Amino acid sequence: MIPLEQIRGAQERLSGKVVRTPLLRLASDTPATIYLKPENLQPIGSFKLRGALNAISQLHPAQLEAGVVTASAGNMGQGVAWAARELGIPATVVVPEGAVETKLAAIERLGGRVVKVPYERWWQAIEESSFPEAEGVFIHPVQNEQVMAGNGTIGLEILEDLPEADVVLIPFGGGGLSVGIASAVKALRPEARVYAVEPETGAPLTASLAAGEPRKVDYEPSFVDGSGSPALLPKMWELARGVLDGAVAVPIDETAAAVRLLAERARVVAEGAGALSLAAVLAGHGGAGNVVCVISGGNIDSSKLTTILAGGTP
Repeated sequence: MIPLEQIRGAQERLSGKVVRTPLLRLASDTPATIYLKPENLQPIGSFKLRGALNAISQLHPAQLEAGVVTASAGNMGQGVAWAARELGIPATVVVPEGAVETKLAAIERLGGRVVKVPYERWWQAIEESSFPEAEGVFIHPVQNEQVMAGNGTIGLEILEDLPEADVVLIPFGGGGLSVGIASAVKALRPEARVYAVEPETGAPLTASLAAGEPRKVDYEPSFVDGSGSPALLPKMWELARGVLDGAVAVPIDETAAAVRLLAERARVVAEGAGALSLAAVLAGHGGAGNVVCVISGGNIDSSKLTTILAGGTP
């Protein structure tokens, strides 16, 4: 669990620098009263700005002379590039081959340098928290404690706006978002239940919690590019099982339907990972009561969004 005082410190640090996103009520036919936390409204279209800015802003200027490096499928890269631009330092973002071009173009617009590598090399950088081929301080996209504290500010905001929240559903990629939010929620409202949501095409947390130990799974890339993986990082397994009440996996078709519903009913543009939480509650995983769905980001290729709005699944 990330200490509450670290998350509160991050909230003070980020005040006026990131968007304090609202809670939006969503009408639905489920027994739950659904609220959306639309992090797609952040300047980079994703929650990642919170953690990146919180972590980088605490480094000593001497550490930052060579710049910063991260490994990302896109959104964390934008967060790090944004923070680096604000501080006037270089940023390098290591991405897997096949990463979404919309996100890569956004990184470059923010001044970041994109380095494409095979998926296995990208995952190795994440596992080892380093990429020696590039100069700069490595900012881990998931298991950096200050990144998680920045993410946890979302949990503080949820309870400020809805003190009686019963359930919070959070997309799970590497675990930094869910651990951060759950740490804040559990510290302030222990009775609230917090669940992670993964795509069925790569749901290692769901499988690991069911088995009671870390499990690798078959991973199939999909349009839900910000979530799903073949395995958990050991540190994140320990943190996640200690603070989360469970995890669920949802089908890709149901995730696409959630993207469509968000656009049509709430005028919220969500990427695949961003819609996982709503897909879960629509499938009945949130139960009744006040259920908050964290919409983690909205950086989706227009061609994929067009397919979804037409009733298909990319």
